Amino acid sequence: MKYFLGIALIVFALVVLGGTFIPVLQQEINYKLGRYNSPQEIKQVIPVDTDFGIMVPKIGANSHVIKGVDPYNSDIYQIALTRGVAHAKGSALPGQKGNIFLFSHSSADFLNAAKYNSIFYLLSKMEKDDDIKLFYEGKEFNYLVQTKQIVASDAIRFLMYEAEAETLTLMTCWPPGTSLKRLVIQASRI
Repeated sequence: MKYFLGIALIVFALVVLGGTFIPVLQQEINYKLGRYNSPQEIKQVIPVDTDFGIMVPKIGANSHVIKGVDPYNSDIYQIALTRGVAHAKGSALPGQKGNIFLFSHSSADFLNAAKYNSIFYLLSKMEKDDDIKLFYEGKEFNYLVQTKQIVASDAIRFLMYEAEAETLTLMTCWPPGTSLKRLVIQASRI
């Protein structure tokens, strides 16, 4: 009986680990195989939402953006993140002067992992001058990455950042599958 219980616990632990990290591994493999960054594939990608959506061609991200999500209320933003990338309530919208703050996160356990939580898993691959596209009310807005940094999990200065020009800030948990820190990308509109 003890032997069976030990094996069952090991199997359960492997299932939890697999459920948590398989989305990360799938995206890493696709990225390494060049599935996201070939020019032919980038041109053929159609945004999933032109009312409010985001595409990051280099990493294959293509998602709905949920508008006006309270970034301070976990119950609200967790629900939003199951449907897409969250747009922080009170931040600018595409085409407006100011900081457009979008966030998604990797989940710390498979019970909370949702389809769209993995959208920004590969955000760490972004480099200066990489392209990010937002779609809003049928219009396309293009941005180029300016900075990438890893910050403490309680660093909210990016959420409250008052930009002089139209700026896009993307934030996700770092490293993938944890909530230890945050990875922040800031981009300028072109």
